[in-house]
Amino acid sequence: MSVAKELAALFRRDLSRLIQQIEAYPNDELVWHTHPAITNSAGNLVLHLEGNLREYIGRQLGMIPYSRRRELEFSSKGILREELVRRVAELKVSIPSVIEGLSPEQFEMEYPEIVLQRATSTREFLIHLHGHLNWHMGEIDYLRRILTDGKALNAVGLEPVSK
Repeated sequence: MSVAKELAALFRRDLSRLIQQIEAYPNDELVWHTHPAITNSAGNLVLHLEGNLREYIGRQLGMIPYSRRRELEFSSKGILREELVRRVAELKVSIPSVIEGLSPEQFEMEYPEIVLQRATSTREFLIHLHGHLNWHMGEIDYLRRILTDGKALNAVGLEPVSK
């Protein structure tokens, strides 16, 4: 199986898990709460992940029009869970599709922008973005557990990938 298919499958799985996390919040209001020791709400982290993936994969690699307004990712409030889920569901379709469309040569090419203080291959940067997604998803999970006395979710698994 190609790196493109493997990475696309991982993003698809983890965007499904992000949807699970949003849906596990008991109401729309709690998605925007924080805790004294935690700066960002789950809602703001979801918006940040959306902006990050739409910019760095959708726009820069997939040529999907997008204009990022990063400051709004952390200042917006009150978006309904249903809308957050809709946005992530869109990403679950578009982001893996862009990744699967990359050739082996494109994976080895330098990513079009220096984001990590040095030039990276597209492959390395996509691996970084997958880690970034999971870092914030872990924050969302623990914040939900703190705010709701909740438990871990039975997360969706890796979907079968055609070879």
